[in-house]
Amino acid sequence: MTIDTLSNVLSAADALFAQYNSVRKRSVSLSESLSEEDCCVQSMPDASPVKWHLAHTTWFFETFILERFEPDFNPHHPAFRMLFNSYYNGIGEKHARAQRGLLTRPSFDEILAYRHNVDARMGRLLPFFSKRISAAEIMPLIEMGLQHEQQHQELMLTDVKHLLSMNPLKPAFSKQAFSLGSDEPPFAWRTFNAGIIEIGHSGAGFCFDNETPHHRQFVEKFELASRLVTNREFLDFIDAGGYQDPALWLSEGWDWVSSNQLVQPLYWQRTDSSGSAEWQEFTLHGRQPLDLCRPATHLSFFEADAYARWVGARLPTEAEWEHAAGNEPVLAAEIIHPQAVQADSARGLSQLFGACWQWTSSSYAPYPGYRTAAGAIGEYNGKFMANQYVLRGSSCVTPAGHSRTTYRNFFPTTARWQFSGIRLARSI
Repeated sequence: MTIDTLSNVLSAADALFAQYNSVRKRSVSLSESLSEEDCCVQSMPDASPVKWHLAHTTWFFETFILERFEPDFNPHHPAFRMLFNSYYNGIGEKHARAQRGLLTRPSFDEILAYRHNVDARMGRLLPFFSKRISAAEIMPLIEMGLQHEQQHQELMLTDVKHLLSMNPLKPAFSKQAFSLGSDEPPFAWRTFNAGIIEIGHSGAGFCFDNETPHHRQFVEKFELASRLVTNREFLDFIDAGGYQDPALWLSEGWDWVSSNQLVQPLYWQRTDSSGSAEWQEFTLHGRQPLDLCRPATHLSFFEADAYARWVGARLPTEAEWEHAAGNEPVLAAEIIHPQAVQADSARGLSQLFGACWQWTSSSYAPYPGYRTAAGAIGEYNGKFMANQYVLRGSSCVTPAGHSRTTYRNFFPTTARWQFSGIRLARSI
């Protein structure tokens, strides 16, 4: 290795470890307004306790990096390998997902000690890059671990929101002010011509394997809504009896709505104040009056699809969404509830990023030519490519630097606890 090459490797390593420290500190900071009890409880099987998120993201670095590259590797605690394994069958046994809230031990302080231990050991790997570790091997794994932790930062906030919503006191995660909008954001259709387009990740920069390979696809002429559906518009759907009309729902969706007696979005509540009914919405700011100008959020695929049918439109395909988004800059929101439209982009589309994830009509499936990575790390995305739908964009709680146009999020059709909303499309 030449001196110039070594210098470049060490410089890149320095930048990566600076990012490592920043991401790791942010995860802990998200727990600072919470009690130790808040961090231990699991509100439903799909959610995880904050304490588990902090441990699992640490487990990732210890299991996939330190265990492979650290000289004289010795685990921080042998039992943690099983306790904080999420779904990696290639690693070994796992603690049952629905029972993560029963892990009162190890304590929160012990989890923080685990994080400090792994962070210190990761820092000591830096001098070995040039001597015994190939930078080409370890640096992509570190970047994968950081992207993975940013995913869990988003999950920490969505899971905490669901947890706090179950408390009759309706406590707030944040004491920041929550102001209501005053203007209805404008709505328009943006037209995109038919043709062969290219989608999927290409070039430099990080991506998950499910974003590859870059490939061509044909789309017919279509229109895309300039912004997301608002609370006011979705309230019109409710008032028109949308939840009671089976003609609007896919068969499985109607069965789900009926069996769960659903009549409104997840965090909406109708109260009676001074003799008049009012809508409220639970947010990370606590319970607030429903802001009619903000995007409707926490909607399932079935709800999004039913609303689109009601207005005579449809959900976009993920190819249409990515083509329409083009090379728009990805702006970080750094907020904890989606805001009303601020301004249109150069392509006339607002709220592509930083408000709500947007359901598409595309099943989560591999791109043509997709190859699963070798080893346990290959379980990250590929094995979930069944019975789920793709969401595009990002949400208000997606960490800065974690969004991109090619990102493929995915959830089951009934998932509502994520910040998921509706962008309409129609064929022309």
